[in-house]
Amino acid sequence: MAFINYASREVNCKIVYYGPGLCGKTTNLQYIYDKTNPNTKGKLISLATETDRTLFFDFLPLDLGMVRSLRVRFHLYTVPGQVFYDASRKLILKGVDGVVFVADSQEARFDANLESIDNLEKNLGEQGFDIMKIPYILQLNKRDLPTAMPVDTLVEELRIKGEPVFEAIAPQGIGVFETLKACAKQVLTELKKNG
Repeated sequence: MAFINYASREVNCKIVYYGPGLCGKTTNLQYIYDKTNPNTKGKLISLATETDRTLFFDFLPLDLGMVRSLRVRFHLYTVPGQVFYDASRKLILKGVDGVVFVADSQEARFDANLESIDNLEKNLGEQGFDIMKIPYILQLNKRDLPTAMPVDTLVEELRIKGEPVFEAIAPQGIGVFETLKACAKQVLTELKKNG
C-alpha cells in the first residue's frame, strides 16, 4: 500500500516492527535512528502508554535506489507489545508494506512469541493482508542472554513461510540493519513488481 507523493517525487513505504512486549522492537528502531544520517531522517516520535512505547520515524536511505524515478522513503513503526493495546496494533498495521517480527529468544518468552505471531496473522487478515504474501522478516533478538533458546528450535517453531531469519542483539546493533535491509529489499521488490 505504498503512497506515492508526486510533488516530492517520493514513494512512501511503511515497515512495522511487531512482536511481544519487551522483545526489542523499540531498541531496534532507536538503534537505527541513532545510527542514521541526520540529513536523511525525520523526527523520532514516541507515543508512550502506561506500560509500553510505540515509536515512529521516517528516513530516506540513499543506497536503496529509485522506483520509477522516485526516491523511496521508509516509515518505520513499532507496535505496542501488550495484547491490551490490540486496537493500536491494528491501526498501525493499516497500509503496511512490510513486517519485521522481533522474537524474544528467551525460553520464558516462547509462548508470548507464538501468541504475538497468531495475533499478527489475525490483525493482518483484518486489514486485508495475507502474511504468506506480504514482505516479512523474522528477527531472533536477545541472542546474548544465557536463557536464549537454540536458534534451530526457534526457527523451526516461529518461521512461517521460509522468510529470512536474522539473529540479533539490538542494543549492540548486531543484526539490526541486516534485518531492516532485508525487509526493505522485499518491499522494493514488491513495489517494482506491482508498479
